[in-house]
Amino acid sequence: MLVSSRVFVARIAGLTVLDPLGDRVGRVRDVVVTFAGNWPRAIGLVTEVPGKRRVFVPMTRVTSIDAGAVITTGLVNMRRFEQRASETLVLAELFDRQVEVRADGEEFTGVVEDVAIEQNARRDWVLVKVFVREIGASSAMSRLTRRRSGRTMLVDTRDVTGLHQQAAAQSAERLLETYDDLRVADLAEVIHDLNPKRRAEVAAALDDNKLADVLEELPGDDQVEILAGLDTERAADVLEAMEPDDAADLLSDLPSEQAEQLLQLMEPDEAAPLRRLLTYDENTAGGLMTTEPVILGPEATIAEALAVVRREELAPALASAVFVCRPPLETPTGRFIGVVHTQRLLREPPHTAIGQIVDKTIEPVADSAPLGEVTRMLATYNLVSLPVVDEPGRLLGAVTVDDVLDHILPEDWREARHDVRSGDGATTGKAV
Repeated sequence: MLVSSRVFVARIAGLTVLDPLGDRVGRVRDVVVTFAGNWPRAIGLVTEVPGKRRVFVPMTRVTSIDAGAVITTGLVNMRRFEQRASETLVLAELFDRQVEVRADGEEFTGVVEDVAIEQNARRDWVLVKVFVREIGASSAMSRLTRRRSGRTMLVDTRDVTGLHQQAAAQSAERLLETYDDLRVADLAEVIHDLNPKRRAEVAAALDDNKLADVLEELPGDDQVEILAGLDTERAADVLEAMEPDDAADLLSDLPSEQAEQLLQLMEPDEAAPLRRLLTYDENTAGGLMTTEPVILGPEATIAEALAVVRREELAPALASAVFVCRPPLETPTGRFIGVVHTQRLLREPPHTAIGQIVDKTIEPVADSAPLGEVTRMLATYNLVSLPVVDEPGRLLGAVTVDDVLDHILPEDWREARHDVRSGDGATTGKAV
């Protein structure tokens, strides 16, 4: 028996999903509804299971919902959830949608703040109530910035028009609040699964640094689509916030005129590394490298080096080593001396100069070195980063293992990364 016959979706988002024995299956990420028939019907839950895979749990498998957990029959299809054209995600698409309300003899425009689902006599879960906030006729901007103004009202679904129709503009704040706990790569997967309009709205809601991080984790087609939807000045700002190698890859996918326009809008010192990267073939060390590894002079102390590599914004692969060079210490540098591994830094007195502990056994690769050579070097010497130099021996950048993986994995690896392999015992389709 259900503990509660009426459930507000905002309250079950994030709830733990349990099997009949009380073992954790996952957590609720969204509710899937369909507008076919007389009443909108909730047909299942998007559930995040271990491994950050999002799967579909039919409402027919739900036996109980309360304030603490969702109880299921325990039968869960582990195939990655894929939204169908006839389906709508409540949190991702309905929240913050503009609707027209006719209730108690009056009409007004509002935005959806929450919806309530309830089991009917046939034990179908239907969308029965909508919690709306009134907005003024000319307050689209305030709605998009989510100013908490206007009265709220709980109304019947039948009194709401436009619930299943996409509005011209829609805030994405509630959606981002729901996924605030996700790592960037997992948030990128959520954004990838949205329709193009919703993706653009989410991109507009993210700050430049977060959007840059997300773009780095998205497939190339999504990157181009999102960047094209931004005004050119913001697009240039986002490119500046991206890692140089990722930004260069994105620019290479754009028409040459558009790429040049964006480069001209960027700060000259930000655009210069991208222009250098764009001159390389993408399957060479020069095309793979980032131009911003950790670089210090030989006189820097171990304490100074540790302070640099512990910076939060530094990627783990780049934080694994310090590249020691003669001035200037920005790429292209003076003569490359060698590498100091972060593990070695932890074993030496903090006042020691890093020039005294340089590992000179690691041979740098030329900027023209092919992908195969770079891969073999990383694998042979168990490295996570590799210095890249030009003919005079100046450091131009570093290739990290994640850069190589991006190029040797199949092109669709981001889309297919959570799909279940055939023969692993999982069933196909949404229902078990």
